Amino acid sequence: YLYGSHDKEGGETFCMLDYTTYSAPVTDLSDWRCEGTIYRADQDPAYPTDRKFMYAPDVVQGNDGRFYLYYCMSGRAGFGGYNGPISVAVSDSPAGPFRYLGFVHYPDGSPMLNYVCFDPGVINDDGTIRIYYGTWSDEALDKDFPNHEEAIQTVMQRYHKSRNEVLQTEGSVMGPCTVTVGDDMLTVTSEPRHIIPAYTIGTSFEEHPFFEASSIRKIGGKYYFIYSSWQNHELCYATSNLPDRDFVFGGTIVSNGDVGYHGRSEKDRLNMTGTTHGSIECINGQWYVFYHRLTHKSDYSRQACAEPITILPDGSIPQVEIPSCGLNGKPLHGTGTYPAVIACNITNGHMPHGSNKIYTDSFPNATHCGEDRFIGEIQDGTMLGYKYFAFSGAKEIGVQYRGSCNGKFVVSDDMDGKNIVAEIPVAPADAWTESRAPLHISDGTHPLYLFYRGDGEAAVKELYLA
Repeated sequence: YLYGSHDKEGGETFCMLDYTTYSAPVTDLSDWRCEGTIYRADQDPAYPTDRKFMYAPDVVQGNDGRFYLYYCMSGRAGFGGYNGPISVAVSDSPAGPFRYLGFVHYPDGSPMLNYVCFDPGVINDDGTIRIYYGTWSDEALDKDFPNHEEAIQTVMQRYHKSRNEVLQTEGSVMGPCTVTVGDDMLTVTSEPRHIIPAYTIGTSFEEHPFFEASSIRKIGGKYYFIYSSWQNHELCYATSNLPDRDFVFGGTIVSNGDVGYHGRSEKDRLNMTGTTHGSIECINGQWYVFYHRLTHKSDYSRQACAEPITILPDGSIPQVEIPSCGLNGKPLHGTGTYPAVIACNITNGHMPHGSNKIYTDSFPNATHCGEDRFIGEIQDGTMLGYKYFAFSGAKEIGVQYRGSCNGKFVVSDDMDGKNIVAEIPVAPADAWTESRAPLHISDGTHPLYLFYRGDGEAAVKELYLA
């Protein structure tokens, strides 16, 4: 079962839609189905105040066998929120529907608001329910913060904290925290505490500070804390032998621009990068990372993705590249028709990083119009990458396209574009039009990179291989 916040395709802010879940048999992760809406924002008593959007949730099975949904309500583009509790809904089924249960609170009934309640992740740790939560901004790196009035006011306003809370909370109101709750899944049974210092200078987290999207896993007795870093395009992990302290940075699991993979720099990102959340899970003996990438030139229109990963004998997780195969379990067939938007790399060589933003500049992107989903704004120099195909006797390649384009797609099986295996001509077309060309590629597993060379602008809806 896959749980996440729910962006509107082409929407104007984060999480505009109600929670929907998807499921697949653990024996066939290519067979996903939508379980429908499992919980609505208007079921929360805070709706529709300044907190009307449901951000990143998590679901855990309680000791009573029921399923508990933990989430926080927030405001438009992240503003107007940060001041509410962690809310909880419950269902007898992992597929819902869920009903509102209450909020995480102290034994006296007062809401647990220590630090910043944001993006909760939950684990049933052999009967102990542990919640991880929090957010971070770079004011936490100011060693002289108590003497910088402007920074103090910024933190007070952003997180709706009093001056006393901001200045007296040990280690900062920011940073990743944990707390436990009892069998009722609501009542706090431990004092909240940081698991990683908010001030990361001089620590193993210095280059990849925690930002948001807490998630926790326990693997072989070791705790893995998965989080979205301040770079805001990668999922990182930290490990500890204890659930509530002594975490050490482990590495990056995935970047939605392949930044860091084999040393790739941010300026050479292979997609528009931006907000990514997710976690890892072992399914039928194989570990996977679930994350998301951006569409529509927007940070507010995110698409769920997943890749198999490897946990090495020493417990480390090497960064995985983003292919087009997803949960197929093997390379794609070297014949057939594929949606163009499965391109794992979409770049013009200088793609932007988006954060709380919709771009109006022209650059290639996965988008839609009506029921059509395609890669639009393809101009001279655009590269579309597809990894990987298992070829056996393939002789032809083609695209379904439209636009003012006048040129060709040069197809190569290497990212440098040196080994050309096809050239697909394109001419101006108002309607979706097919163009095919001979394909000269050896049998075996290869990537395909389509480089547009020409004038005007193209949109590509489908890729053909025969």
